[in-house]
Amino acid sequence: MTAAKGFPAFAPQRAGARFATSWWGRAWLKALEDTSLDHTLLAKGRAYAKTGQLGPITVSAGRIAAVAEGEYTAAVHVAPVAPAFVEQIAAKAGHLAALLDGDLPYDLVELLPGVGDLEPECDCPDWGHPCKHAAALCYQASWLLDRDPFLLMLMRGLDKDDLIASLQRATAPTGTPVAEAYAHGTPPLPSLALTDPPFCEPLEVEPAPGIDPAALRVLAADAALRARELLVSGATAVLTEFHDRVRLAATHDLDIGLPAAVQSWRYGGSDALDTLTTSWNPPKQAVARAGWQLPGFEVSRNHWTLGDVQVRYGRDGRWYPFVDSDGDWFPAGPPEPDPATALAATQPAD
Repeated sequence: MTAAKGFPAFAPQRAGARFATSWWGRAWLKALEDTSLDHTLLAKGRAYAKTGQLGPITVSAGRIAAVAEGEYTAAVHVAPVAPAFVEQIAAKAGHLAALLDGDLPYDLVELLPGVGDLEPECDCPDWGHPCKHAAALCYQASWLLDRDPFLLMLMRGLDKDDLIASLQRATAPTGTPVAEAYAHGTPPLPSLALTDPPFCEPLEVEPAPGIDPAALRVLAADAALRARELLVSGATAVLTEFHDRVRLAATHDLDIGLPAAVQSWRYGGSDALDTLTTSWNPPKQAVARAGWQLPGFEVSRNHWTLGDVQVRYGRDGRWYPFVDSDGDWFPAGPPEPDPATALAATQPAD
């Protein structure tokens, strides 16, 4: 059985406070805004969310709710997730680790509500859909989701503890124990003495039913590129489906509708993409270092923000610059070894 969770009321916020700094929080608000029948009421809801007049928020299976102005109950109903979704999360070991670390992997996007998946209600006399109270509730919920994407699971009818237990059962190891498999040792791998392999002419394919020659040429060229990388370096990164899709687009100039992700890969590969899509709690030394190099910046986990510029600390120990582009953060340059140098990339050239 899923348990409800309560959160204290938000204090009044400054006028310029932002809603939803995470990509999933912004997707949550987009579902609200696409569902709204009156954008004037949405503006009132945004303003009301910052006043501190909305009461404590309760998140339960299929519903979030709060008392507004001491007398009205505002709520938003969310459709439950399909039971098969647990298996989708368990299919990749990194999903649970990311969720526990406060991140939502991009390939769990189905967890987010779409147009019409949020049903607001309020017992106030306003007939808006949503009224300012229900809209304010959604905007404040985006702050909660930024901190803990697991709340999406609860809204969809899945309790965090129940989900972890289900995933542990789904991912229980099978097969031969490691100790038994390596009881008699392993034969040594053959040594390879390779020179830098030459580049070859691209594959040419004749048109045929069911075959896209252009797509096949890209795949063949990419396979050759990764094989070359493996032969020269002796190692190659193991990528998720999402990472590999972005890598292909960045390497072969393909349009996949994710310009920020593709540009991140071009600036810094997999590490840069991870810095774009996930947040985490950096070590105290990095926080202290940034404190005196970036005075006045608002800090949230590994993000330092001031107005329309932002610097993020990556898990690789480098600093990544970003600029605000129509409400989304867009990479502004390659990673740098210190935050001040990274910040310089966000400034216009003289």
